[in-house]
Amino acid sequence: MKLWEKGVTPEESVIRFTSGSDRESDLLLAGWDIAGSMAHAIMLEKAGLINRDEKESLLKALGELMEKERRGALKIEEGVEDIHSQVEKELTSMLGPAGKKIHTGRSRNDQVLTDIRLWMRRATDDLAINIGRLFKALQSLSERHSSVLIPGFTHMQPAMPSSFGMWFGAWAEGLADDLEILAGARKLINRNPLGTAAGYGSALPIDRGLTTRLLEFEDLLYNSAYASLSRGKAELAVASALASVAQTLSRFSMDTCLFMTAEFRFIDFPDELVTGSSIMPQKRNPDVFELVRGRTNIIQTLPGQVVSLTSNLPSGYNRELQLLKDMIFNGFRDLNECIDIMIMMLGNIRVRENITDGPVYNAIFSTEEVNRLVAGGVPFRDAYREVAGKVGKESFRATTISDYTHEGSIGNLCNEKIAAIFAKGMGSFRSRSVYELAEKLLSEANE
Repeated sequence: MKLWEKGVTPEESVIRFTSGSDRESDLLLAGWDIAGSMAHAIMLEKAGLINRDEKESLLKALGELMEKERRGALKIEEGVEDIHSQVEKELTSMLGPAGKKIHTGRSRNDQVLTDIRLWMRRATDDLAINIGRLFKALQSLSERHSSVLIPGFTHMQPAMPSSFGMWFGAWAEGLADDLEILAGARKLINRNPLGTAAGYGSALPIDRGLTTRLLEFEDLLYNSAYASLSRGKAELAVASALASVAQTLSRFSMDTCLFMTAEFRFIDFPDELVTGSSIMPQKRNPDVFELVRGRTNIIQTLPGQVVSLTSNLPSGYNRELQLLKDMIFNGFRDLNECIDIMIMMLGNIRVRENITDGPVYNAIFSTEEVNRLVAGGVPFRDAYREVAGKVGKESFRATTISDYTHEGSIGNLCNEKIAAIFAKGMGSFRSRSVYELAEKLLSEANE
């Protein structure tokens, strides 16, 4: 079944190529397509385009389809192009002519735009919750190991005293920033394209404000032509947010791989969480973090992929836009999988104490020796030159956590302030699941 068939049987190889992976990936949109159709049916009756009996029949049938989807029993049949076609086919099979009326006042273009925005809205909310789990794990480790000193590095050379508290806490605050970027993307996608049809609106008296309220969008996408143009822009915003989270995970993974080396030995994991070599008995490889680093590096290319696909497209719908779906679906899936495995690994991390006690790291306390002279009235440049002459010749008195008092120092991590910023950011993520939205729509329709 093709929604665009006009009496000519399409060439099957063309259909296979142009459909691509839609028949598989579209199942992720199935529930949202049904929910969008529920809102559309309610609106059509309010606008006088279908009667009350037809609306009730459509909603009953759509409710049955939603339950079928919930059970995992809704499939895209052989010969059916996508989920939109499958839902309309099922409705027509169940209701006859009434089922054919569900497409009144909309195009497959605004239908898929609506489905994708609803899916992305919920996916960002679920991702935010998952980021929150990782954030809490990092903050917990920061608090637990706040007094354990490690060298901080610049140019990969030992620089100044740091701590595991600061190291873990830095990545947590990075996630707080990532959450803000994700919230911005969510705000952009939370506007309703339904009713813009193929990008030029409709002469039918539809009520787009009603479907906006029913589907709990924040506002309309007003200009019908822009609704079509927004496909690619919305995905770029989401891809950029995913890439930001991915960058945090990638750089943390790099540090972890480095800190696990025999040269550093700052951290370790139980034997069952590392891998070995088929020939070298001593090997303890950080494969999990190497793969997280690799997968998140690929996710960081997503914005470029979206731009490459869309940058030279003319206005209006173009078929290559369907390729955006798998990019975004796979990006969310891969990022969530990386977060899940990192949370598990962090629950088993082992940190080494007394790292800075040895002479190899004594020079990291030289800057504080300069500061002690400055506090005694010596001009900074004079103090710097005096201490520089002692490096490699004398030992410096090690500082302690209590020597550091300003906000954000190793003695004053401000983790509670960072947690408050994160908690405030989480307030942007609060959509219903597809099943909750469907229940709300059916309840409102019966009032």
